[in-house]
Amino acid sequence: MNNRTTVLAAVFGITTAFGMAQQQSDSLNIEQLDEVVITDSKFKLKRENSGKVITKITQADLKERQGQSIAEIISTTAGIEINGVRSNAGQNLSYFVRGGRNRQVVILIDGVQLSDPSQISNDYDLRLLNSNQVESIEILKGASSTLYGTGAATAVINIKLKEAAKDKVNIAINSSFGTNQAEDNSDYRIEDFRNSVSLNGNVDKFNYLVSFGHQFTDGLSAIASGTESDAFNSYNGNVKFGYKFSNKFKVNVYASIDNFKADFDDSFGMIDTDDVSETDQYRFGLSSEYKYNKGSVTVNAAYNNVERDIMSGFPSQFNAESITVDAFNRYNFNDKFYTVLGVNVQDQNMEQFSIPFGSNDFAQAIDPELAKFTNIDPYANVVYVTDFGLNINAGLRLNNHSEYGSHLVYSINPSYKKDTNFGYIKGLASYSTAFIAPSLFQLFDPSFGNVDLDPEENATVEVGIELGLEDKGTFSVVYFNRTEDNFVDFVDTGNFIFQYRNIGESFTASGFEFTGNYKFSNTFKIAANATYTKVDDDLSIRIPELKINSRLDYKPCDETLLSLSYQFNGDRDDVFFNTTTFASETVTLESFSLLDFYVSHNVLKNRMTVFANISNILNEEYQELLGFTTKGRNVTVGFNLNL
Repeated sequence: MNNRTTVLAAVFGITTAFGMAQQQSDSLNIEQLDEVVITDSKFKLKRENSGKVITKITQADLKERQGQSIAEIISTTAGIEINGVRSNAGQNLSYFVRGGRNRQVVILIDGVQLSDPSQISNDYDLRLLNSNQVESIEILKGASSTLYGTGAATAVINIKLKEAAKDKVNIAINSSFGTNQAEDNSDYRIEDFRNSVSLNGNVDKFNYLVSFGHQFTDGLSAIASGTESDAFNSYNGNVKFGYKFSNKFKVNVYASIDNFKADFDDSFGMIDTDDVSETDQYRFGLSSEYKYNKGSVTVNAAYNNVERDIMSGFPSQFNAESITVDAFNRYNFNDKFYTVLGVNVQDQNMEQFSIPFGSNDFAQAIDPELAKFTNIDPYANVVYVTDFGLNINAGLRLNNHSEYGSHLVYSINPSYKKDTNFGYIKGLASYSTAFIAPSLFQLFDPSFGNVDLDPEENATVEVGIELGLEDKGTFSVVYFNRTEDNFVDFVDTGNFIFQYRNIGESFTASGFEFTGNYKFSNTFKIAANATYTKVDDDLSIRIPELKINSRLDYKPCDETLLSLSYQFNGDRDDVFFNTTTFASETVTLESFSLLDFYVSHNVLKNRMTVFANISNILNEEYQELLGFTTKGRNVTVGFNLNL
C-alpha cells in the first residue's frame, strides 16, 4: 500500500508542476470569469466581485460525475469531508466542514432551508437526494447566519433542482449499473442500480416537471467483519409546476416524496444483525417572485415532514415537522449598491416513540407539544461595489428563538479587486458570527437530553487572495479561524450515564484552503484543491489534517471526455468503546490515496451520452470509519438520453 501511495503522490506532484489547480467550483472543472454567484448576497453578482471563495458546481460538472451521489461530489470540495461516502451505501453521513460538524451546516433546496428536527444535529440527510434531479450547487463556506439563520456556522450548501426544458415536451432518462464490493472481493458482481426519468417542458406561460428516481445497492456488509450484505433501497418523486403571469410576476409550486430503506448492523458489538432504518420525507412548497423597477420581492415557503423507523434491538420511531418561510425584498439602487431586507420564519417539532423495558408496545417518549420551537428572524444585507475595486458585503440578523430569546449575529466582508493585463487579483477578508440552537433531540431525548442547554456561538475570521487569469483559470488561498463557545458535547457524567452538556472552554478550528484551475488548451485542463485543518483534540474525530483533490481532463474530440481524479486523505483519529475496560479509546486511522477514472462519449449530439467510471483503481485498502466496511475497486457504466 505504501508503494501505491508513493506512485499516486508522484502523479499528483506532476499535475501540480503544470499548475496546481482547481476551479473555484471545486467540482474540479474550469470556471469562466463572468460567472455569477448568488449565495453570499442573494444577488446575482460576478464571482470576481464577491468577497468569498464560492464553490460552484454546474450542470456540466454534474454530468461529468455521473454515477456518484451528491454527497460524494460535494466531498471533493476544498474544506469539506463528508464521512460515510466511501462505505456501505446506507452508512450515516457526517459533514465535516472546516473542522465543524453536521449542526453547523445549512442545506438549502430551491432557496428553502431543509432540516430534520428529529435528528441529533437537526441536519438534512443528503441520502434523500437523487443526483439526477439536481441542476447545480453553490457552496458558501464560513459563518453565514446573517442570511441563513441558526446553524449556518461553517457552510451553506445551496442546491438547485432541475427546471423544465424550453421545449414543449422533453423526456430525460438516466440509467447506470455497477459493482459494489470491498477491497478483498474481486468477483465484480452487478450490485448497484440507479435509474431516473423526467418529463418536462414549457407551454406558453406554463411549465412543468415530473421526475422519478430509484437506487438499489447491495453487496457490502455495514461492518467490516460481517458476512451478510446490507442493502440500500431508495426512491425519489418530484413534481414542479410554474406559471409566469407576466414579465414581472411568476409562481412555482412543487411537491416531493423521498424514501430510503437501509439495512445496518450492530455497531456496538460489531456483529451481523438484521437491523433496518427507513426514512420517508414529504415536502410541499411554493416560490414566487414579483419584479418592480430596480427591485424584486421573493417569497419561498415549504412544509417538510419526516418519518423515520428504526427496527433494531432498540426500536424507535420519529416524526418531525417543519415549516419554513423566507420572504425578502431585493433592491438595486444603481448597480453599485444592493440591499436585501427580509424575514425568515421557522416552526419545528418532533415526536419520538420507543418500547419501554418490559413492554412489547411503543409508547410516546417525546411529546411534540413540548419538543418544538419557533424562529422569527428579521435580517438585512448590503453590498457595495465601487468603481475603484473595493467591494463590501455586510449584514445583520436578529435571531428570535422561542426558547432562547434574541441573539444578534452580524458579518462584514470587504474585498478589493485590481484589474491587470492578465486578469485580476483580489484580496478578501471577513468576520462573521453564528448562533446555533440545540436540537430538539439534544433537549428532550428521555435518555440523553438536557433542557438546560445553552446555544452555541461561533465567530469566524477569513483572509485570502485570489488570482484570475483571463480565459485560463483562477487560483486562491484562504486562511480561516473559527472559535466555538458553549460547545454541546455528549458527556459521560459518571456511572455510565451520558448526557448532552455545554463545555465551558472555547475551541478553535483553523487552517488553509488552496484552490485553483488552469486551462492549457481546449483539450486539456487541470484542477486541484488542498485543505489543511487544525482542530482542537476534542473536536478532531474523523477529520483529516490534510486533504487533497486533483483532476486532469482531456478531450481528444468534442464528443469524448477522459478524466483522471486523485484524492489523498491524511491520518484521522477515531473512537471506539472498549467493552473490556468500559471506556472510550482513541485510535489513529492511516492516510489513504484514491485514484479514479471517468470516460464519457456523446453518441448522439445533445441526445445521448454513454459513460463509465472506475473508482479506487489500485484497490487501496483503508478504513474510512473504524470497524466499518470500505469500498474497494468498483466499475460503473451507464447512459443518459434526452428525447
